This record gives sequence, C-alpha cells and structure tokens, in this order.
Amino acid sequence: MLTVSAITHVAIRVKDIGRTLDFYVNKLGFAEMMRLDRDGRLWLVYLRITDDQYLEVFPEGEGERASEREAVGYNHMCLQVPDIRQTVAELNDAGVEMIRPMVEGADGNWQTWIEDPDGHRIELMQMAENSMQAQAVARIKAR
Repeated sequence: MLTVSAITHVAIRVKDIGRTLDFYVNKLGFAEMMRLDRDGRLWLVYLRITDDQYLEVFPEGEGERASEREAVGYNHMCLQVPDIRQTVAELNDAGVEMIRPMVEGADGNWQTWIEDPDGHRIELMQMAENSMQAQAVARIKAR
C-alpha cells in the first residue's frame, strides 16, 4: 500500500501573477521561495506556507475566475490557523473580505472563507482539540 507522509503543495493557475503575489505575500504572509523560468518566461512561483508545504502559482491562466463551487475539479484549499478571530482581524485590516462569516462547522472547528483575486476559495480553520477529525485520528491510531 502507498505510504503518504504529507501533502506538499497545491498548484493554482492565475490570470495576473502580480495581483496574485500581492494577495498571497502581502496579505496572507506567504514568503516567495523561488521562481522558475521555462523557455525564457516565468513558468512557476513557489510560495512557502510552512517549511514542508507550498503553493505553486502558475501565471497566464485563461478565463476570468476559478470554477464555481459546485463544478467538478479543485474545490478549495484549507489553511489551519491557530486563532481564527485574530486571523480574521488581521485579514480585515489588510483589506481581505470574508466571503462567508465565521462559524463553528459541523466538525466542531471554527472556519471562515476568503477568495484570492482569481476566485480560488480558501477556507481558514481553527482546529478544535475535540474536533471530529481529531477524534477520527485517535480512533485510527488506536487500531
């Protein structure tokens, strides 16, 4: 059986690389790690989420926005945050609008949602110690 130790990156294609980097670097605080060129043109920008997790940003996307929420394909990325209220306050100060209000989800975790400039949906989640995910992990480890 395949052994997976982590998800290392999510890749998105964007319309305007400058606008996107402004959002992820200046508003969310991701660090630009490196740029890769192909055939003399910018091909990919790596942004650091953690030391082991990255966001790959590919420029020159077609269309105006990411697909709608119910479309087949990539739906959203979720970023875990230590304090959701503080995160919301910081993002509000940076001019980032919540597209859904902060709520306690059915899984017991606090969450809210934002979109990047291309409409990619991003869930922000504060994991509760007794969340459904934590309980499920405990059951799996107990086997």
